[in-house]
Amino acid sequence: MGFWHFLFVRVALFYLVYAALLGTLFYLFPGLVGPFRQSHVHAGLVGFFLQMVMGVAYWMMPRPGGLRQDRLEGLTFVFLNAGLLLRLSLEPFYLRGHEGLRPWLGLSGALQLLATLVFAFAMHQRVVTGDMLRKMREARERRGR
Repeated sequence: MGFWHFLFVRVALFYLVYAALLGTLFYLFPGLVGPFRQSHVHAGLVGFFLQMVMGVAYWMMPRPGGLRQDRLEGLTFVFLNAGLLLRLSLEPFYLRGHEGLRPWLGLSGALQLLATLVFAFAMHQRVVTGDMLRKMREARERRGR
């Protein structure tokens, strides 16, 4: 498991615990539900689920021709977590009436969108058919002669 894969999985587990903690606090302090409901859902779905999927996909998906994507993995991780942390830290205040935070929340969404686009691009390079792999191997063998 590479460095970025490790970080994706470890941070995903952090968000799992965070989402579970928020869910528990909702029962103890019902007043928190209003400003933190979206954060709770976003931490669970994006922070845990999506991040776990991305980390495992980067780790386990085939690497045709020994493809290395360390920079794309790092960009995905940084954009996703920067956007997510920005959203989780500001959204409760925005929901309590601080309208001036809207542009920052837009930035958080843009960062998460960038992470998704980088991930989609990286996975697009890895999704190949058996026929495509055979042709790549043949081309490599011809170049090696």
